[in-house]
Amino acid sequence: MKTLKNFEIINKKVLFRADLNVPVFNEVITDTSRIVAIKSSINNLISSKNKIFILAHFGRPKGEVLEKYSLKFILSSLKEILEIKKIYFLQNLQKDQINKKINEMEYGEVCLIENIRFQKSEEKIDLNFAKNLSSLFDVYVNDAFSASHRNHTSITAFAKYIPAVAGNHLIQEIEKIDLFLKNSKKPNMAIIGGSKISTKIKLLNNLVKQFNCIVIGGAMANTFLLSNNIDVGKSLVEKDLVEEAKNIQKKANQYNCTIVLPIDVVCGKSIEDKNPFELSINKITTDFMILDLGKKTTEIINQEIKKSRMVLWNGPVGAFEYKPYDKATSAIAIYIKENAKKLNISTLAGGGDTISSIKNANAEDGFDYISNAGGAFLEWLEGNQSPGIIAIKENNFI
Repeated sequence: MKTLKNFEIINKKVLFRADLNVPVFNEVITDTSRIVAIKSSINNLISSKNKIFILAHFGRPKGEVLEKYSLKFILSSLKEILEIKKIYFLQNLQKDQINKKINEMEYGEVCLIENIRFQKSEEKIDLNFAKNLSSLFDVYVNDAFSASHRNHTSITAFAKYIPAVAGNHLIQEIEKIDLFLKNSKKPNMAIIGGSKISTKIKLLNNLVKQFNCIVIGGAMANTFLLSNNIDVGKSLVEKDLVEEAKNIQKKANQYNCTIVLPIDVVCGKSIEDKNPFELSINKITTDFMILDLGKKTTEIINQEIKKSRMVLWNGPVGAFEYKPYDKATSAIAIYIKENAKKLNISTLAGGGDTISSIKNANAEDGFDYISNAGGAFLEWLEGNQSPGIIAIKENNFI
């Protein structure tokens, strides 16, 4: 696979795929990590005197030009974080406009292209669109690992027509995740949370083969408890996946993987209930719902962390967005922060809610690497090669 370290790009016109789908609240970017992620690659290309055209998406405009999804708002943050005095902006992908901008720019300068999802061609594979756009550029660089699980035109199609190269951040993401999947130090454990087991069936089936211990938390743990004949009251549960939960536990036994499920939980009458109480899992009544892990379960998890040499985390273990149901997630994050380096435990976390919950606990320092990739992070953990990575690997242009 071609990378910025093994493939020379000098004085070229570069089409650069980034993921700038940043979280925004009240018109303020709340997390700039996806901008920071491309800095290394952009600086590399600038120093090699290339003309760099950044292609990215924001939101889900579904092929319509909608002002609220315009990427113009990100220009000032891009300039500040990338430490660039000037960034051009291209409002459309008309051939004459692109050529005009190419001629206007000096080598070593950068241009941001308007939201690629304004193009109806983006969310399907449009080879004619890709071929026409590629003809204006010398090289395609993909540094958007977090979007590379999408089989979209800007992720997979350009590699069919010009040299395709992996950016520095994309390579870093793969190496960090593969360290846990292919070169894992034992004993190792994974903490898997979130609301639905349905989104993580493949993940769990892959991880039980590679991890000594898997903690299952969040609402998805309810389905596992139900599969073990535990009454979970009116908790969120996927009844159609009870058999799948049983099968995952059987498979874990076959691979000598310990599954840790809650033994006590924090319940409320609803998600808005501000007066929760702790119960043993065999004392949950029909009018209550499980919203967080109890202290005993949290302590069991922390002891498993203490015994491990590697800890992978994907998904909060409770309804952390609704206080006070953030306590178990925060307690685990803080325990990792306070003990990981001291005990020489390698740590990796990923997924949007996971990142938010770790930041909520001010525990980022406890992790060797926090992936901002979301769905792509999950797909890689499932053992699947992302379409965007495959496109680069299969690219034969020199």
